[in-house]
Amino acid sequence: MKNVQSLVPSALIAAALVTLGFSLRSGIVAFKDMDRTVVVKGLAEREVKADKVTWSLKYKEVGNDPAAMYDLLATKNKTVMTFLTNGGIKPEDISINPPVIVDRQADNYGNDIMNYRYKAISIITVTSKDVDKVRALMSKQSELMKQGVAIVGDEYGNDAGPVYEYTGLMDIKPEMVEEATKNARVTAQKFADDSGSKIGKIRSAQQGQFSIENRDLNTPYIKHVRVVSTIEYSLE
Repeated sequence: MKNVQSLVPSALIAAALVTLGFSLRSGIVAFKDMDRTVVVKGLAEREVKADKVTWSLKYKEVGNDPAAMYDLLATKNKTVMTFLTNGGIKPEDISINPPVIVDRQADNYGNDIMNYRYKAISIITVTSKDVDKVRALMSKQSELMKQGVAIVGDEYGNDAGPVYEYTGLMDIKPEMVEEATKNARVTAQKFADDSGSKIGKIRSAQQGQFSIENRDLNTPYIKHVRVVSTIEYSLE
């Protein structure tokens, strides 16, 4: 009888351990089931026309009389302004930078003989939202050449040309985010079908940064807009 009584507590402890073991196991499985998720990415892309352009027209003069060079630049500035306004550019979209005169003799470290001591540079900048009108004028720069104004680039090859921008991102941002989200769900649904699961709720979502780049080197006025959203879904 004493032996039987001593076995009862042991049996109860063993049963409790077995029960606890099953409970722990079922708890771990339940936790894993609860943590079943899939992380997918959704892409949305657009091609849009630039809606803003900045065009710098640079021309140079050389001479030995700074006063005469200033007068010549002023005359050419008027010629360029007339060319632009006759082409439909608003005066408020045009800015004339003060001319810059460089003393070439002062910078002549090689002591080369120069016919002209001074070099003058003048830049007129057009900033407009009428991209098509500005591009049309760019193709007519030869008219300025005929009037004695030679538009030049950077002498060191750093001139990037006109700068095109797209400022309407906020107009297309909501629908692009929606499209990226839908594309992410399509990918998640495919994964769920292949794994014999069902798509549950969104656990977390992260919208990537929007990128706006030139479509290619030859058409910088066409922009490629892109966004990638990362979404985590629960699986059931």
